Amino acid sequence: MSRLDAPINVFKQRLLAGEQLIGIWNSLANPIAAEALSLVGYDWMLFDTEHSPVEIAGILPLLQAAAVGSAAHVVRPAWNDPVLIKRALDIGAQTLLIPFVQNADEAQAAVCAMRYPPKGLRGVAGSTRASRFGLAPDYLGSANEQVCCLVQIETEEALTNLEEIAQTEGVVGVFIGPSDLAASLGYLGEPENPVVQNALEDCVNRLKDINVPAGILATNTDAAIRYRKWGYQFVAAGVDTSLLVSGAKTVLQTVV
Repeated sequence: MSRLDAPINVFKQRLLAGEQLIGIWNSLANPIAAEALSLVGYDWMLFDTEHSPVEIAGILPLLQAAAVGSAAHVVRPAWNDPVLIKRALDIGAQTLLIPFVQNADEAQAAVCAMRYPPKGLRGVAGSTRASRFGLAPDYLGSANEQVCCLVQIETEEALTNLEEIAQTEGVVGVFIGPSDLAASLGYLGEPENPVVQNALEDCVNRLKDINVPAGILATNTDAAIRYRKWGYQFVAAGVDTSLLVSGAKTVLQTVV
């Protein structure tokens, strides 16, 4: 009978080694798009189930399609829900971005949901894609070390609790959501507002002070470059739906 090794989380390794990683957001929920983006050369790609019309079962073919490329896979569950987290892990996701974390208790709940007992409450299934369908006998023993919990800060309340959230045992990195944070600060639809940008720069400086990797989603390439210069370690430099629409719009405006 074939024996396979449990998968190693290269994204987590590189993040903890201090590398700056550039990523792209996948919202199209289409395996062809996922496969194509995985081949471009990004360090990581995120599959979003919070703001896209895809459920957990729909993430599976995206992970399978993107496995041909070199980009590491991150999945954002729709909510900080242990059932959604468990199901995402069972289909092979190792790195999860947990949305709308407001305090250390919620961060700890996310970490707990991602770990097997006695350190957590993740349910045990014997033959899943995560364990290479049972062909990786070392999976259960290594899973807690290979999962990577990223928590998302999106509100003014969360900003006040930033250090406590970031220093929660088991949280590997903190991701800032500029659009939701802008809305919370009173600047809905204005992530480039100076007040919001100042808050974003303050966030990364506070996270650097406690040696916790900071991530962010950029709405344009200028922002992505700026965030990387500030010290954001894992930056999503674009969203596939926006790139598709803007590219199609540019073509139309050029030829008409």
